[in-house]
Amino acid sequence: MKKAILALADGMVFEGESFGALGETSGEIVFNTSMMGYQEILTDPSYKGQIVTMTYTQMGNYGVNDEDVESGRPYVEGFIVKEYLDTPSNWRLKKSLDQYLHEHGIVGIQGIDTRALTRHLRDFGAQPGVISTTDAGPEELVARARALPVMSGLDLVKDVTCKKPYCWEEGDWCLGKGYSGKSSGKYKVVVYDYGIKRNILRLLTAAGCEVTVVPATMPAEEVLAMNPDGVFLSNGPGDPEPVLYAIENIRKLLGKKPIFGICLGQQLFGLALGGRTYKLKFGHHGGNQPIMDLTTRKVEIAAENHGFAVDMETVKDQVVMTHVNLNDKTCEGMQHKTLPAFSVQYHPEASPGPHDSRYLFRRFTDMMEKHKH
Repeated sequence: MKKAILALADGMVFEGESFGALGETSGEIVFNTSMMGYQEILTDPSYKGQIVTMTYTQMGNYGVNDEDVESGRPYVEGFIVKEYLDTPSNWRLKKSLDQYLHEHGIVGIQGIDTRALTRHLRDFGAQPGVISTTDAGPEELVARARALPVMSGLDLVKDVTCKKPYCWEEGDWCLGKGYSGKSSGKYKVVVYDYGIKRNILRLLTAAGCEVTVVPATMPAEEVLAMNPDGVFLSNGPGDPEPVLYAIENIRKLLGKKPIFGICLGQQLFGLALGGRTYKLKFGHHGGNQPIMDLTTRKVEIAAENHGFAVDMETVKDQVVMTHVNLNDKTCEGMQHKTLPAFSVQYHPEASPGPHDSRYLFRRFTDMMEKHKH
């Protein structure tokens, strides 16, 4: 394997071995604590602009298949692992992780101390970095990392949203059968695509929704003209504050149709109410976050992937907090006090991750049923 170097903006440097594509890549360095699900992570559009470090020691064990994808291609800027295994074994595999990354031009590095890197990010925060397999030296790569833009202030939604509306008909996955087909479609839902994960669309379909996905920039007036029973606000990458077109559209939809938001959708919901968001030190990325549903006092283990959060002090007059992260007490869910609108910061579709939170899709269909004309 060819030598590879990882350089962080604060001067930290790691030397390892290349896998995947050769070359150089850059982005915000974050870590994900999931033990598996690397294919879903790689193809999650919310990782646009980021290089992902996996904290679990071995990656590549089960290769890559045609089904476990969250979008049409990988969106991570780079991939960092402790040990890459090039002898995958799984009855569903079609190719190795190395082949998959190489085909899509994703630069990877393996053989570094990912525990040391993760502890460094926890202490000093997520930051720009560069992975390179070129002949550039550590000092030069650190300088390039320091010249990179930070995540705050970047509108990355425009880079991942769909170009035109489309209908989604694929349902949940079942062992031995694959993905189910179109459901009864009792509820007509318009999904704003800020970087939507396919498993969200699958679970909306499985919950009885007829799903139409629209670009992030579609005016609210056009959405209302479609007369949906509800509007869904998707996950997505980057800082929510620059996504002004989405914030304005949500303001126009509030009170007109039931609304459900996930991840970036929650942050945009909060901003549409006149609130503020802030950047977390190193974000929440992984499949093992403890979340308490304050309406039931039940604790869920949930999947998360976000670097920003809603400042509850700025929206508490309009919403109640429904879910809280038990690690750092950040807001993980909120419900409007008078309007049919709610959101969660974590991922109830959990791909990868546990299925504790899938009841939220029923909560959305119950809300649409209550307000159905």
